[in-house]
Amino acid sequence: MVKLPYVHSPRDRHGKQRHYFRKAGVKRVPLPGLPGSTEFNRAYEAALAGETTPRIEIGTSRSKPGSVAAAVATYYQSISFGSLGPSTKQVRRRILDRFRDEWGENRLDTLRPQRVEQFLADKIAAPHAAKHFLNALRAMMSVAIAAGLRPNDPTAGIKVKAPKSSGFRTWTEDDIAQFEARHAVGTRARLAFGLLLYTGQRRGDVIRMGRQHVRDGAVTVRQQKTGAALEIPLHPALAEILAAHPAAHLTFLTTAAGKPFSAQGFTAWFRAMAREAGLPPGLSAHGLRKAMCRRLAESGCSANQIASISGHLSLREVSRYTAAADQKRMARDAMKTIATGTKGDDGTGLSVKLAAPTVKRPPKYLKGNGK
Repeated sequence: MVKLPYVHSPRDRHGKQRHYFRKAGVKRVPLPGLPGSTEFNRAYEAALAGETTPRIEIGTSRSKPGSVAAAVATYYQSISFGSLGPSTKQVRRRILDRFRDEWGENRLDTLRPQRVEQFLADKIAAPHAAKHFLNALRAMMSVAIAAGLRPNDPTAGIKVKAPKSSGFRTWTEDDIAQFEARHAVGTRARLAFGLLLYTGQRRGDVIRMGRQHVRDGAVTVRQQKTGAALEIPLHPALAEILAAHPAAHLTFLTTAAGKPFSAQGFTAWFRAMAREAGLPPGLSAHGLRKAMCRRLAESGCSANQIASISGHLSLREVSRYTAAADQKRMARDAMKTIATGTKGDDGTGLSVKLAAPTVKRPPKYLKGNGK
């Protein structure tokens, strides 16, 4: 039997073996059923992702009442923070822990809008970082106000304008072909690549996938970020890739030591695999999710069809792919009109010949010597 990280299986006083998820800083969670069963796997995955295991804030009781440190601790214990996805929680913790280290001893009610503006001015060289800081601070203040720690929000009305960006670069077909040429079916790199591309899911969901998620010709996913439950048909190319890997672990993807990947560890490793394939910097795991959406749009799928696979809750993001695909398709048809002299489909399924342009001849009195 594969030994799972953080699983302890003591016997009770009746000699019955019990299973628990135990991790430093996390409340112990009982795991139902037998290891390998569906109910056990679901409970273990949830505990591993932190979905049902609120972190214990060490030193919360030692925070000075009314201080910034006390406000940060209160926020970490709130429903507002607990309902965030794992990756968002991690970003918020990193920002607010650093803020607490620097300003934790100060009283929260002394924090003025001018001071917040100064914090942001210090980060103006990295506008996206400034925006993340403002969002984290604003969320903390909202909880602090509800808890009666201060009467108003010093971040109210303050905005950070980050430069427009298309986000993670989408992999092109040439990028995909180059990666596949370097990493053959049977390698860990190709396995990660296939799971990302052919399910269209985020890295946090992909690194949790295992054999238990593949049944009846589909990959089942409950997204960490949105909570959306998806059933994605198994693509033949992914089926071939999975068949080349034995079911030795609870998750498909593991480190060289056979342990599950952390989100950051997977990102760093996958970028190294892309560099090994000779691909340029900037290509990431998330770019393959975008490539899947692009492919679906270019195949003529609607925004709703794409979202049924990607799990986007809003069609606004998905519509960008369909709009881009429609633009390319219409531009191609328009250019074909010039090249072939046809307007294309007139609604009857027939091509319509364009009439030859009418050339107006000059009046007779303008002919001859130009008079």
